[in-house]
Amino acid sequence: MSESSAEAAAAVASAAAAAASGGGTWRRASVAGTAIGVVAAGAAAGVAIERLTVGRGMRRKARLALDSTGPYGALRGTPGKAYADDGTELYYEVDDVEPQGGPANRRRRLFGRKAPAPVTVVFSHGYCLNQDSWHFQRAALRGVVRTVHWDQRSHGRSGRGAAQVRDEQPVSIDQLGRDLKAVVDAAVPEGPIVLVGHSMGGMTVMALAAHYPDLIRERVVAVALIGTSSGRLGEVNFGLPVAGVNAVRRVLPGVLRALGQQAALVERGRRATADLFAGIIKRYSFASRDVDPAIARFAERMIEGTPIDVVAEFYPAFTEHDKTEALAAFVELPVLVLAGVKDLVTPSEHSEAIADLLPDAELVLVPDAGHLVMLEHPEVVTDRLADLLTRAGAVPAGATVSGYGSASSTARPG
Repeated sequence: MSESSAEAAAAVASAAAAAASGGGTWRRASVAGTAIGVVAAGAAAGVAIERLTVGRGMRRKARLALDSTGPYGALRGTPGKAYADDGTELYYEVDDVEPQGGPANRRRRLFGRKAPAPVTVVFSHGYCLNQDSWHFQRAALRGVVRTVHWDQRSHGRSGRGAAQVRDEQPVSIDQLGRDLKAVVDAAVPEGPIVLVGHSMGGMTVMALAAHYPDLIRERVVAVALIGTSSGRLGEVNFGLPVAGVNAVRRVLPGVLRALGQQAALVERGRRATADLFAGIIKRYSFASRDVDPAIARFAERMIEGTPIDVVAEFYPAFTEHDKTEALAAFVELPVLVLAGVKDLVTPSEHSEAIADLLPDAELVLVPDAGHLVMLEHPEVVTDRLADLLTRAGAVPAGATVSGYGSASSTARPG
């Protein structure tokens, strides 16, 4: 089972109605898909039933209203492009502390001194998300430290994986590590770096360390691993009964392959069952009851934006992921390991296992938090990240990091 089998199962569930009209192999995949959908829907029943008691037209109007008024994911920086070793175009954005040609830079040029390269914080997002998932942390750090936010291949504004389109090789976590190196080379050619990764993004950071230990040793000054795992993802049960999760493990890989070959049909199915899909997403993304509906819709929109063939394409990489040995590259660095106690996707025990191998790391377990802890409890994540940056010398001890807002339904971001 993968890091986001919950998302995969949700996609299967929402495709079941559309798939039922097919035949042959596709019909058999539909039957298996329906079984997985029932398991996933059972896990999310409380949320799904709540949504299904409201008229469909009203729900649609509510989603449109949240999409048009929600402030999340609207932050933009200076765009750039990097190119992976297989030619995939990788999109990133830079938030500079001071624009080129600013007064401090002019003073340095006047006195003939070259400004030292600033510390840059590079954020890597998770599976079926994009760079906007760091909305609160990005808002808080603007003007405090230089940051880079990028979209992983086949996600967000980045291009589809070129090697995968050419059917040359499957996606692997190792490939994602090489992609991150391409982004660093393009966006941060010099100066110290802080690496921050959530879920699949944390695995990407580990893969970077495995393949480029010299880069870690020479330039990386701190690391934050949030809601992630160094391996053994096949043992995660996602809060499902043993019989149910075993059934999902047996059939999901084949079902996803079949769904990926019928992408247009499946996407129609996902739209037709948007309310059930939203309930499953909320179940596996958040643990708090009072999450701002606009935040829940923001997460839903990011995941909805990931095509089913991309979901299928990435799925096998997680069962093969094992970067435990790569963690040794971080032993002498300031490290933050943070997870939600109620994370059903990458359980907090996986973060504890990482911290056990990094005895000097700060381990933070956030109560009443799920997988998208940086959206659900942004104040905690941002505070601990700010402390890490201070310990690493990335920001002055007296710097103010604020404005991260709240994900509660009783508050809005500042």
